[in-house]
Amino acid sequence: MRHVQGMEKISSFVTLSLSTHFFYKVLSSMSYWNEQCKIGNLAFPRFIGGPLDGITDSPFRKIVRNFSTKELLYTEMRHVACVANDTGKTKALYFSQMERPLNYQVSASKIDFIQQACERIVESGVDMVDLNIGCPARLVVNSGAGSALMADLPRLKVVLDAFRKALPIPFTVKMRAGYKEHNAVEVAQLIQDCGVDALAIHPRLQTQFFAGSPDYTIAAQVKRAVTIPVIISGGVVNWATAKAVYEQTGVDAYLIGRGIWSKPWKLHEMQEHSQGRLYRVEESVILASALAHVDAMVEYYGQRGLYAFRKHLPFYVKGKMCASQLRQRLVVSHDVEEVKAGLRQFFGA
Repeated sequence: MRHVQGMEKISSFVTLSLSTHFFYKVLSSMSYWNEQCKIGNLAFPRFIGGPLDGITDSPFRKIVRNFSTKELLYTEMRHVACVANDTGKTKALYFSQMERPLNYQVSASKIDFIQQACERIVESGVDMVDLNIGCPARLVVNSGAGSALMADLPRLKVVLDAFRKALPIPFTVKMRAGYKEHNAVEVAQLIQDCGVDALAIHPRLQTQFFAGSPDYTIAAQVKRAVTIPVIISGGVVNWATAKAVYEQTGVDAYLIGRGIWSKPWKLHEMQEHSQGRLYRVEESVILASALAHVDAMVEYYGQRGLYAFRKHLPFYVKGKMCASQLRQRLVVSHDVEEVKAGLRQFFGA
């Protein structure tokens, strides 16, 4: 009888301990989503607008600011030589202060132009600078930049040291799982040792480009190996996927790239969902965003801005009835007002 009573006490204690552990785990998770990610001397919400070449440009970032005013946004990637020698034609440094906070992303294969580029970037009024050593594009890799740097750690260290020396503002690095072989942990430790303030990892090899599923076990290994903030890039498109990735990796923030394409409300949506609040974008908001986006593109680029908007248009109307017919008609239009009228007609406005 005493033995049975003893076992009951032990069972009750174990149950209580497990319940307490679960309670604190839930409480810790809730606190995590309420806190900001600290990068250097700055802090931001955990959902960050990622860089997409030709997509997350200045006009798009302005539309994002209609929904998210405090979130960090990355610029498109520019080579340091382009920045250092820019005369205004490439618009490498042409953006509005309303787009801040901004992380200006660059690429480099050697120390040439790093000092000059950093001086111009800092003078332009951004909040931090990011070096992309994860870009898998062949043209970038063949020049020795992007993810090719992950295969040459001595050269990478020289480049990192040059950036850290040139920058009085926070400095981040975006990387991959490796070039042709996995070496993310070793690279992450080198990045930290060079004084970088945070890193973002896309857990695929250069050879994978964007195929297959991201390997979050690699991101978890990197997170355990360093003390600087680790941002995940790849596969996170909504609050549910962010929560699942956090549980697998414990990362500090989420770089939303393809998930934000023509969804300027996405960061706000994810922030609301992380706080347990409902958020559903209305069709009137989608229309207003698309119309504002067209105007911003034309204002920034001139007539070619209308043509550049064509890659956004299908995403604004995706999943709607007759979207295919509308897309076929509007993507060949040379008239801004015709495109805007077509969008209004499509949304019944």
